[in-house]
Amino acid sequence: MALVGAALLSTSPAWAEARKLPIGACINIGNTLEIGKARNPYHPVTAADFKRIKAAGFQTVRIPVRWDDRSLSKPPYTVDPKWMDHVQSVVDEALTAGLNVILNSHHFQPIYETPLKVEPWHTAVWRQIAHRFKDYPDARLWFELENEPHKNFNDSNLRAVLDPALAVVRKSNPDRPVIYGGQNWSGIDSLTTLTLPDDPNVYPTFHYYEPFDFTHQGAQWVAPDVPPVGREYGTAADKKRLAADVAKIAAFEKRTGLIPFMGESGAYEKYIPTAQRVAYTRAVHDAFAPIGVDICQWAYANTFPLYDEKAGHWVPGMLEALDLQKR
Repeated sequence: MALVGAALLSTSPAWAEARKLPIGACINIGNTLEIGKARNPYHPVTAADFKRIKAAGFQTVRIPVRWDDRSLSKPPYTVDPKWMDHVQSVVDEALTAGLNVILNSHHFQPIYETPLKVEPWHTAVWRQIAHRFKDYPDARLWFELENEPHKNFNDSNLRAVLDPALAVVRKSNPDRPVIYGGQNWSGIDSLTTLTLPDDPNVYPTFHYYEPFDFTHQGAQWVAPDVPPVGREYGTAADKKRLAADVAKIAAFEKRTGLIPFMGESGAYEKYIPTAQRVAYTRAVHDAFAPIGVDICQWAYANTFPLYDEKAGHWVPGMLEALDLQKR
């Protein structure tokens, strides 16, 4: 099939020939399929959700999926057939709604402790995923091999773990876009050292929750270093940092000829007022959009929500912040 990433960016001559995935406005379906079995029932996502997301103006959904506790940890590493069927049904609903889909491996927990030991398991799971979706359109469904490499999963072994998964994907999906994220939770600085295989359909990603002491204030899951509550966004230092981070991505684009996409960004709603969340979302969008960076917001209706399920409407100001509604 034709190369999906051949879309060219015309907003600036400096990187007008850079290659990117046509992601557009994107949202993560968070706290759903990536929730482990121990925390079931996970939050469901329905066809109605995808229709709502499409109607709001989003073009792509990122569907995080946890595979390690739904597959055998020893050969033949078989994925639970019922789980694979369920994941496929969710992908089908998103595609039917007219959305593009990024399907990933999320929270494959053992891989962060012993990456090289777990690689055969991870690779075997991707062989099964790739086979299941091999007949799906390359222009609409994209694979992300692993979310946020961290801890012992780093530059020293990243390619040794991800490249075998890419190889088995290519056997059944020769042209499907595949996404690589770097070490240290795929933070913006991971792009400085991230290397990619020589494959025209491999694309880079990064995540952006900076400044972390604003976006994750009071977030107990980052203990023991939980940022204190009360931090406001929009200081001169914040603006300076954002400009510097945009410059990092612009430099990456010039150096590599690739435009990475922002796979996650957002601010924790429990302690951050809506107006501040909107201001942060708008600032990040407006800073990165001019250099062609598409953003997958975290997340749809759960932690860091853009849609308020209880109230039955989008969080006020969020769609405007993303230029999906008139400001």
